[in-house]
Amino acid sequence: MTDAQLSLQLLLAGAFFIAAIVMDLYKEKIPNKLCLLAIFCGFAINAYYAQLQGALMALFGFLLAFIILFPTFIFRILGAGDIKLMMGIGALMGPSLLVSSLAYGIVAGAGTSLLLIIWKTGFTGLAMTLKRYWDCFYLRRYFKPEAGEAAGLRVPYAPALALGWLWACSLDSEISQLYFNWHRYLGLGTT
Repeated sequence: MTDAQLSLQLLLAGAFFIAAIVMDLYKEKIPNKLCLLAIFCGFAINAYYAQLQGALMALFGFLLAFIILFPTFIFRILGAGDIKLMMGIGALMGPSLLVSSLAYGIVAGAGTSLLLIIWKTGFTGLAMTLKRYWDCFYLRRYFKPEAGEAAGLRVPYAPALALGWLWACSLDSEISQLYFNWHRYLGLGTT
C-alpha cells in the first residue's frame, strides 16, 4: 500500500468518524448518506490504488463488519447506523484494522458509555440503575427502568468506535511508519 493511499484512507476515515460522532451525539442517529459515502469511498479508493485486489479487500472488510456486528443489532446492542458506519470503515481500511478497531472500541465503549450516562443522568441516575439491578437480582423479578434512570437511556456508540479506531491506528506498524515519514517530510522534530 502506498503512502498516498494510506494517507487518503486515514483522512477520510477520520472525517467520517467526526461527522458520525457529531450526528450521533446531537441527533442520536448516523445518516445513511454518510455510511453509503464511506462504503463508496472505501471501494473506489481501494479499487483505484490496487485494482481487483483492492476491491476484494474492501469487500472483505465490508462483509466482515456486517458478519461481526449484525448480531449486535439483533440483540439491540448497537444501532443500524453504527453497523453501517463500520461497514464503510471496513471497506475503506480493510479487515485487519477493522477487527482491532472493533476490539478496542468495545473497551473504549465501557468508558464512553459510563461518561455519557453520568453526563445525561448524573450520579443519581446511575445509582438508581444499580439499585434496580440489585432489586431484580435479589428478588429474581424484572423491574422496568424509571424516568431519569441510566438504564433507560440510549447511549451513542460512535465515539467509542472512533476511539477504538484511533487506538488500533496508533498500534499499526504501517500507520506508524506513515506518521514517521510525514513527520520527517514536514521537517518536524529535527534539530
